Amino acid sequence: MSKTSRKKSSKAPSGSPTAKKNALKARASAQTKPAKTQRAPASKSKATIAKTASHGAASKQLNSSKSAAAAKAALAEGQKAPAFRLPRDGGSVAALSDYAGQKLVLFFYPRADTPGCTREAIDFTRLAQDFKAAGTAVLGISADSLKAQEKFRDKHSLGVPLISDAEHEMLEAYGAWGEKSMYGKRFLGILRTTVLVGKDGKVAKIWRNVRVDGHADQVLEAARSL
Repeated sequence: MSKTSRKKSSKAPSGSPTAKKNALKARASAQTKPAKTQRAPASKSKATIAKTASHGAASKQLNSSKSAAAAKAALAEGQKAPAFRLPRDGGSVAALSDYAGQKLVLFFYPRADTPGCTREAIDFTRLAQDFKAAGTAVLGISADSLKAQEKFRDKHSLGVPLISDAEHEMLEAYGAWGEKSMYGKRFLGILRTTVLVGKDGKVAKIWRNVRVDGHADQVLEAARSL
């Protein structure tokens, strides 16, 4: 064996303690460094996502419960009916004071000339004379413009006054404005609601989440028994 070969061979023998130590160090470094780099961001990312999702769910529930509580707290049976003065079809104005000393039905509907709202308005029109005989006036309210209300009235020959509450003041006061959901989306809008006010100016009965079929007849019965 030559001197050069001997030197190379003696420099780093495969079984020597130094070589083993160096190999172990290299392996430990290769394992710990990437793991350290990857673990921290992954852990942080998961925690952030979980926190964000949890916060989003809590906000949704909070907003929903607040909205429901606000609608219920807006008005209750036995309370004095909130005053209103708003434009109605025909260009005149309708106010609560106009109906002092008589019973009054206020039916709040989401939108003029939509299927459910049309059936409801037609039913109240059909029973208009019966309500009159029971000493009860009937008003329909939505956020539609006067022009839309008058078009709605003329198209379906409606016989009850229609009020336009574009600013939602009356809708909110009577608990007919709040959170709704459709196709998984939440939004604010008109909640189909009917309120019967007695001769004393107090709320005698409230119908929330109204189902249109047969509703006008139920309200008439309640007005007759008041």
